[in-house]
Amino acid sequence: MAPLLVIIIVIVYFAALIFISYLTSKGADTDTFFTANRQSPWYLVAFGMIGASLSGVTFISVPGNVGKIGFSYFQIVLGYLAGYWVIMGVLMPLYYRLNLVSIYTYLEQRFDPWAYKTGALFFLISRTIGSSLRLFLAATVLQLFLFDSWGVPFFVTVATTIALIWVYTFKGGIKTIVWTDTFQTFFLVSAVGVTVWIISSDLGMGFSDVMAVLDAKGYSKIFHFDDVNSTLFFPKQFIGGAFIAITMTGMDQEIMQKNLTCKNLGEAQKNMFWFSITLVVVNLLFLTLGALLYVYSEQKGIALTAYSDELFPRLALNELGPFVGIMFLLGIIASSYASADSALAGLTTSFCIDFLNFKGKQEVIKQRQKTFVHIGFSVLFLIIILIFKEVNERSVIDAVLNVASYTYGPLLGLFSFGLFTKFQIKGPAVLAVCILSPLLSYVVSFNSADLLNGYKFGIEILIVNGLFTFIGLLLIGKASKKA
Repeated sequence: MAPLLVIIIVIVYFAALIFISYLTSKGADTDTFFTANRQSPWYLVAFGMIGASLSGVTFISVPGNVGKIGFSYFQIVLGYLAGYWVIMGVLMPLYYRLNLVSIYTYLEQRFDPWAYKTGALFFLISRTIGSSLRLFLAATVLQLFLFDSWGVPFFVTVATTIALIWVYTFKGGIKTIVWTDTFQTFFLVSAVGVTVWIISSDLGMGFSDVMAVLDAKGYSKIFHFDDVNSTLFFPKQFIGGAFIAITMTGMDQEIMQKNLTCKNLGEAQKNMFWFSITLVVVNLLFLTLGALLYVYSEQKGIALTAYSDELFPRLALNELGPFVGIMFLLGIIASSYASADSALAGLTTSFCIDFLNFKGKQEVIKQRQKTFVHIGFSVLFLIIILIFKEVNERSVIDAVLNVASYTYGPLLGLFSFGLFTKFQIKGPAVLAVCILSPLLSYVVSFNSADLLNGYKFGIEILIVNGLFTFIGLLLIGKASKKA
């Protein structure tokens, strides 16, 4: 694809986002930035959350990973579905009943400021790293297929993309993001659907032909029950996926902030139900795309790349024609920025509400502090992306899920302890437990093959991490009760 065409597409796309921001941020104050004045239509939130939840990681890494593990990722997706329904039935009623802006204030009401600040801190760490890795993908694609040919350094590419996100989110915040994410999700899903259709047509395949070929090649295998030690063993993937969804969505300020902009609990639950169903279908479409990319490469004699995350972009931009290239570019930008913009708003909200004590401050002070925090997290994104570029040796989706397993475990333990026990915990010991639990989990995971007769932990290490946190908090609670 010609670099000039790419730059025109990028400029037009971001001009549209900035125009949406202009329309949605008129008269916005900090309450608008944090809650959208709780007036978001549920169907817009549901559709926009697809793009924010999938991100560029799903857009590139999931199709690329099909060559290694087939449709096995769908086991995790089914787990997501179960997790979303737990959120809908347990966590959403809690958040709406307490009328929360930051969901971590629940921990303060249930326990004390130490638990509250600890929960918010682990969210900040988790989402900052995860969103930076997602954004890394978009910047890498733009670098490989546009800016390298112009001699533009990767640092400039990343800084520019982050600056563009800041521009269209700094004023309207979550209100703007509800609308821009809807816009971006449309391009994300359209890009995948168009690519599947064009590859199928090029290969002369109808739906039944596609399914037959995928089955014959072994790509369509979903369920794995034969080896309990394998990271692909179904119970591990399903249960791990359920807890990933519960923590990375239900205990994550970025995603729940959108749900909390709905007018009431009923509309928020309706949003979550339709979002969860649609997400399953969209993920299945991504997996089908991945298999077709490998089939197409084989039949056309195209050499595979050593790095699976490069498969989709290389074929889309070099082999499948200009229309697919344009749709791919729109899709990768949409998927990456739909995730990054909401992360930036969620991180800014959490830091302002949870650590700067915005309650009772004058609006002019809140606006100034919010702007500085917003800029600060943008710079932090840049630093993490540059570091990850130097050390990355694995599929980004593997890296994201691996990081989440360790950083979200303490949140799982904290919320579970609050919901399912009556013990009270106070003081800095809570922070100590939440730091030690991921470290202990890592030691167990690293040595599991030796300790557990060949068993290797996958994303289910998140559950172990949460369990260690829960047990540590239980010991604190019992000690406090005796005292």
